[in-house]
Amino acid sequence: MTAVTAVALHTLQEALRRRVFLVVLVLTVAFLGLFWLGVDRAFDEALRFADGSELLEIEVAVGATLLGLAMFATLFLGTVLAIFLTLGAVRGDAERGTLQPLVVRPIGRSTFLLARFLGAAAVCTLYVVGVFTAAAGIVRTAGGWWPDEFFAPTLELAAAVVLLCALSLLGSVFLSTTANGIAVFMLFGAGLTGGLLGQIGEAMNSETLIDVGRRTAYALPFEALYQDGLHRLTSETFGAAAFVVRLGPFGGAEAAGGGLFAWIVVYVGLVALAAGTAFARRDL
Repeated sequence: MTAVTAVALHTLQEALRRRVFLVVLVLTVAFLGLFWLGVDRAFDEALRFADGSELLEIEVAVGATLLGLAMFATLFLGTVLAIFLTLGAVRGDAERGTLQPLVVRPIGRSTFLLARFLGAAAVCTLYVVGVFTAAAGIVRTAGGWWPDEFFAPTLELAAAVVLLCALSLLGSVFLSTTANGIAVFMLFGAGLTGGLLGQIGEAMNSETLIDVGRRTAYALPFEALYQDGLHRLTSETFGAAAFVVRLGPFGGAEAAGGGLFAWIVVYVGLVALAAGTAFARRDL
């Protein structure tokens, strides 16, 4: 077993010991149960007042809006999991005295950071893929609607949470456990707010707000991934229903530019470089 694998598994065992996964499982089941109830009632109420000519548009509007809401909820829950798996990875472990023996010998600092990142990213990826797949299945079962694209939005959700894992791990090098958790949550909120301001700017034809949204998407690209995922849910749908859906819950749906995915690779590399450099210079 390599040092990276050993540290990653130790991280997961520690989360199990502290019952992190048990809490996440219970709350996720509760969320999916409430979501199923809401979806079932929403389709029943919407279709009750629709005539035959409006049936298809009603299904699209209700199904895509609810799945977009599920996408936001999944991103939020994945963010919570990512933060709690990484918020005390460096400063927290150093303050408890458990970090120093590991990074001196036998694994070193860079290996420790990589292992913590891979462990958290793997868990969060599996989590958001599972939850979003379950939500899409609920919408399909209750209302018979399926998104125009499914795999791409799911992968974008996973990539967004991986980015948040990287940012939280970077923050753990500089900040205490509590301060890092607050900081990453505020970055998450700032990203969503910036995206929403950009959508308001599009509606009002305000270049200032559009520029705010664009700059936020590049500074915090998990927001751009979220917006592109929302867009892909109805990428082949047209008409009034599609217009309503693309307003999106908690931020509008908007296709990503061609350079976004290349920038994400560069972004993760810059975060990794900053974390590694800062950790190497930090006195433990």
